[in-house]
Amino acid sequence: MVKLHRKWHWSNGRPVTAQDVVFTYQIMKAASSGASNLPWGFSGAGSGGMPTLWKSVKAVGSHTVIITLTKPMNQQWFLHNGINQIIPVPQSAWDKYPHNMMQELRFIHSVSNSPNAAPYRVVDGPYHFASMQADNRWTFVPNPHYDGHKSLLSRVVFQYETSAANEFSALRTGSVNVGYLPPSLLGSRKELTHDVLSTPYLVGFNYLVDNFSSAAPNGIGKAFQSLVVRQALQMGVNQQGIINHLYHGYGTVDDTVIAPRPHTPFFDPALKKNPYPYNPAAGKKLLEQHGWHLKNGVMTKHGLKLAFTLDYASGSQTATDVASLLKNTWALEGINVHLVSQPFDTVISDSPSNADKWAMIY
Repeated sequence: MVKLHRKWHWSNGRPVTAQDVVFTYQIMKAASSGASNLPWGFSGAGSGGMPTLWKSVKAVGSHTVIITLTKPMNQQWFLHNGINQIIPVPQSAWDKYPHNMMQELRFIHSVSNSPNAAPYRVVDGPYHFASMQADNRWTFVPNPHYDGHKSLLSRVVFQYETSAANEFSALRTGSVNVGYLPPSLLGSRKELTHDVLSTPYLVGFNYLVDNFSSAAPNGIGKAFQSLVVRQALQMGVNQQGIINHLYHGYGTVDDTVIAPRPHTPFFDPALKKNPYPYNPAAGKKLLEQHGWHLKNGVMTKHGLKLAFTLDYASGSQTATDVASLLKNTWALEGINVHLVSQPFDTVISDSPSNADKWAMIY
């Protein structure tokens, strides 16, 4: 059961209601069906059990929502991964085709790149969209009907920057009020003499994707299927070094599937000790103990070489530095890595469907 606070209203004066929540769920459910004729698919499909674990979402009165699942689930998991996905939209503004969800999805798709479309003008947050200039800026102005703390600013402008260096220069000259400071420029922080650095600590992580497929280039998928090889690879990842030198200490070593060192009843005490700490010498020895031996400088076993390409997203100096460090530390174990930077969209398009095109992704 979810209860909505009665104080919240849309900017058109209508209250935020339980039916708005139900309508939002109905859109998400329809866009998650996987039907081949969908105008577009909900990107969160599968997260939080959407839609297969969701039996029903019903409004009880104007401010109570009852969510029923197909089977009992961990409450905290569903709260953070399921319910958290529903960000209500105003049904009064968006429900153009009642009883025809496919047509509704087509309508949503038709205005998805039209920020001036009428439905977007109805909001329940502190700001309204005002204007935009492609590849330059987006401007927002205060919502006078907002039920929370009123904005002290007359407008907020999100301005594009062509590079991290240009953004740093804009901060230094004062042409922007707030900006991001990438890890690669943290060493120059002292040049921003009139700025205050605020550090948000996010529950996020970086990871490497191994291609286990037998179709992977040069048979490397068979090597990745070996636990010993994966253990050796992990022993060649200098997490603390990456954090200290490339992220300037802003990070935590992560060796679990949960947030690092969490205080939660779901944390296994056995994971308090890193099972595969950075130790390339031990990683190399482990490989040798299991039949891998250096041949022309590369660990080889039965003709299979631990040599592969690591694809990583371009555009970030820190990502490039991390990839370079991985290449160097794995080389200490006799693992030969070729680095290739590609646009982010290209990197995330790698999947089992094109398994013969990639070996590892960062």
